[in-house]
Amino acid sequence: MACVKFKDKENDDVYLTFKSDEMDEPDGRHVLVIPIWEDRYLFTQHKKRGIEFPGGKVEKGETPIEAMHRELYEETGATVKVHQYIAQYYVDRTQGKGFYKDVFVVAIDHVEKKSDYLETLGPVSYKDISEIPKEQKSYLLDDPAILACVDYAKKITLGE
Repeated sequence: MACVKFKDKENDDVYLTFKSDEMDEPDGRHVLVIPIWEDRYLFTQHKKRGIEFPGGKVEKGETPIEAMHRELYEETGATVKVHQYIAQYYVDRTQGKGFYKDVFVVAIDHVEKKSDYLETLGPVSYKDISEIPKEQKSYLLDDPAILACVDYAKKITLGE
């Protein structure tokens, strides 16, 4: 599928490729999860950045799919019913090393209340990103690559 180029808030180039082939395997070192629970998006509230989608780094010895499950659970208490790998983007850093991020859309099985969500304050849900109060919204939810992934996710049906 075609690659789309964006600029992020640091003015770095971001190259986004949507995955339409089930043979595509995620191989990035970071993951972004777009969780859907009861027809709403499930976000996490990062302690510093605010409300955003769960995600993070793939740990040593871990696959991107394992990282997606782990990050989602750590940051929201949610477990995956079904997932689809929808995109990968590369951030070409002008300062520092670039990285690849794999993007998954996920149907949530259930959400467990936890006593600790690590670097986040736990889950919050909204029907749409536009409902999140501006002062609580992470700058990441204004990122053109992430917004393009959300738009793409709206067009797919997860096999449940």
